[in-house]
Amino acid sequence: MNEPSSILVATDHSAPARLAADRAATLAQQFDATLTLMHTLPGGPLAELRHWLGQQPGTGQPSAADAALLQHAGQQLDHLATELATTHPGLRVRRQLTTGSVPDEILRGADETAADLVVLGARGAGVLRRLMLGTTAERLLPQARRPLLIVREAPFEPYRRVLVALDFSPWSLPALALARRLAPQAQPVLLHVYRVPFEERLAFAGIDAAKIGHYRRHLRTTGAQLLQSTAREAGFGPGQYEAVLVEGDAGPGIVAQQHELDCDLVVLGLRGQSAAASATGAAAPSAGSGSVVRHVLAEGATDVLLAVAAPA
Repeated sequence: MNEPSSILVATDHSAPARLAADRAATLAQQFDATLTLMHTLPGGPLAELRHWLGQQPGTGQPSAADAALLQHAGQQLDHLATELATTHPGLRVRRQLTTGSVPDEILRGADETAADLVVLGARGAGVLRRLMLGTTAERLLPQARRPLLIVREAPFEPYRRVLVALDFSPWSLPALALARRLAPQAQPVLLHVYRVPFEERLAFAGIDAAKIGHYRRHLRTTGAQLLQSTAREAGFGPGQYEAVLVEGDAGPGIVAQQHELDCDLVVLGLRGQSAAASATGAAAPSAGSGSVVRHVLAEGATDVLLAVAAPA
């Protein structure tokens, strides 16, 4: 399995973004990868500044304020790059300063650098603060073609215990592979969250409780079998992982287990669709659905790694 050779981290120079930069630098040093440190001046605020300064659009002549902002941003980027290189000996750092739409520039920068991983802070300032929320997230995540690491915690040490949420979709194996690739020394915990679809409606419709209970046991047994076969297909042998099955909604279940099992990284395969749910006609969100990812990002307390590359 190839180790990452190129990592891109987007920063807005906020404290959360600094945590992301530190984690990205730690990973780049660990894998001897090139780190691209990227900062984007949002086009909207720049255009608003030009308006207030009376500069006509389309003149092609940057104002003194534009030049000052770019110079200051470049100095901040240089300072951060120097700090990272000092605290991570041997680190190769590239600087990339851009203007425009932050999500679009991140996607473009990741393509240009052939990034194996894109790293972001969970919270930031200005535009990056909204990166994981609302319309900006909806623009970024569906278009992402490379794995995303959302950082919440200071990287005091390599990841120790990694929770990989499996829904047995085509994205489950890539998620497992990515977890092993970026956290090879961590203890893997493979989690499947299941529930009886439309259970309340079934009970309201008069379906016998014993029949619902039988269906619940069937889902658990099927989930356990699929979890074992998925782990085996990913190359895990007996005793090399911890298997966990819980009943409930995927988002809250993942967050609860992340706390209960003391995991410091959660891995999700974005855009998953539960194979077990599909077989039964269930409409419950799978571990990799957008709503579940948003819930884990909003309510979780650890770093989140998203395997977003299309499965083979």
